[in-house]
Amino acid sequence: MGPEIVTFGCRLNAVDSEAIRAHARGRDDIVVVNACAVTAEAGRQARQAARRAARARPDAEIVVTGCGAQIEPQTYAAMPEVSRVVGAAARQSPETWARRAGPDAPRVAVADVFAERSPPPPPPAAADILLPRAFVAVQTGCDHRCTFCVIPFGRGASRSTPKAQVIAEVRRVLALGAREAVLTGVDLTSWGHDLGGGEERLGDLVRAVLKAVPELPRLRLSSLDAVEIDPALMRALAEEERLAPHLHLSLQSGDDLILKRMKRRHSRADAERFCDAARRARPDIAFGCDVIAGFPTETEAMASNTRAALEACGIAYAHVFPFSARPETPAARMPQLAPEVVKARAAALRELGAALLARHLDARLGRRIAALSEGKGLARAADFTAIRLARAVPRGETVILRAATHDGRALIAA
Repeated sequence: MGPEIVTFGCRLNAVDSEAIRAHARGRDDIVVVNACAVTAEAGRQARQAARRAARARPDAEIVVTGCGAQIEPQTYAAMPEVSRVVGAAARQSPETWARRAGPDAPRVAVADVFAERSPPPPPPAAADILLPRAFVAVQTGCDHRCTFCVIPFGRGASRSTPKAQVIAEVRRVLALGAREAVLTGVDLTSWGHDLGGGEERLGDLVRAVLKAVPELPRLRLSSLDAVEIDPALMRALAEEERLAPHLHLSLQSGDDLILKRMKRRHSRADAERFCDAARRARPDIAFGCDVIAGFPTETEAMASNTRAALEACGIAYAHVFPFSARPETPAARMPQLAPEVVKARAAALRELGAALLARHLDARLGRRIAALSEGKGLARAADFTAIRLARAVPRGETVILRAATHDGRALIAA
């Protein structure tokens, strides 16, 4: 038996939850809510989860951690259902989770995250939830200050995990049964800037992992900032067959003025040029992206530019966020759009995203595809295409198939 953990948000939160699960092994008297802070909705869901846990398990200790706890500790501490609020530094300590806090223990354990000088260690164990695709955290924190984002205040400054430690973690998850490793971070393309002389970049790490772990079937990258992608990574994309032909881009908008107001470092033309170059390097590549609908001051023409950019870049998987003003961010002080306008623009982007996904699936009908089974009748191709299987296939097994149809969300294997 162990803790009940409810995880919200990004892949790093999933990795953090696995560390907590290992540290709290045997603690069946605890419910941990690993809260995200990226949107107001994420915070609402975390608070709802804490209340629900307290109703279902009145004798359990309810602990809130994650970026939400780090950024808004008093919000969670004010909830009568919450026993403790645990910040980024305390979250990594086994002592935090070893036993139930006594009556004299501080209810809020949140320190200055910018005082952290090294990335968190990898989880001491990995649960089945991370397999057959295992997330390997190689970087955390962010040195940029996009006007809409609070995540640096939840994760701190950018810190890179040394190459040898990354390689060791990839080997470990592979030994535990992973068939695919996903390198992940808050600002993944900043990897290496703070190591040694700062001369190595993400592409060098990718090459090193693939060379050092030849038995790894597939290496994938999580969300990237296209403007920071280095030449070594582009060469790896072109030359390394085991590097998945799938990149998820932090696009956010396709309008140049909105991008400036977001304090992003790329233009629409930069994004389109990158996608063209990546497609030349790897013709079978598929792109995902994060995009914000209804950013403050956005006009309908600007929203139209974003929709056009998604089409021009050939996006297959659009992850749409309705704009959500976060406390103390510059964007929260800009002229806001009416909620119904934000909602309508998000709906328009999602409608386009569904059409672009259908186009992506159409192009793969009849092709011979190698896919990794995730169990429960679902598999993923190297380009992240979802495939519904016609028969039960053990999780972690690679299957070769062709699909004659799709349902708009996934290919359907014959």
